[in-house]
Amino acid sequence: MHNPHNNDESCGRGARHHHGPFGRSGMKAAFGAGGHMHGFAAHAGMRARRGDVRSAILRLLAESPMHGYQMIQELSARSEGAWSPSPGSVYPALQMLADEGLVISEETAGKKVFSLTEAGLAEVAKTADQPAPWEDTAQGDSGFGEYRESAGKLLQAAFQIGKDGTKDQRTAAVEIMNDARKKLYAILAED
Repeated sequence: MHNPHNNDESCGRGARHHHGPFGRSGMKAAFGAGGHMHGFAAHAGMRARRGDVRSAILRLLAESPMHGYQMIQELSARSEGAWSPSPGSVYPALQMLADEGLVISEETAGKKVFSLTEAGLAEVAKTADQPAPWEDTAQGDSGFGEYRESAGKLLQAAFQIGKDGTKDQRTAAVEIMNDARKKLYAILAED
């Protein structure tokens, strides 16, 4: 049944009337429940190269058997939060490694725990002299964690003003954001 009060256009305010200035998903598009950034903004500049997930899994499993979620948590911790591969990249990589005969899995306490085969150990030995993928990511961070946290706080403040501020407060916020954007681009233009 059609409810005219749920039709955003019927209220004359466009698609954001009931959902705030950031639409239906609000800040969830950029932040999770804990205020941590997710999606593109969280990983800007921190995307792992193709093959890094595979290599990282092999390096972790050379230390000890783990289940997939442990690997994700461990990679995030070792990269100081700069790299947290998604389950959508870890589990297919694990399946591929199993298909290649480099890892095996075993059910332990209701979880699929992975470990290296002899072939997997040999594969890790080939790259033992290279930095682990999470080391590259953490070193490449160059303060990105602090940057991301600050950007997140700025977005939260902008969201709050957009949601709860008066027209004058929003106008003032737009001026501040436009000025900040210009200053940020000026930083990039510096030598």
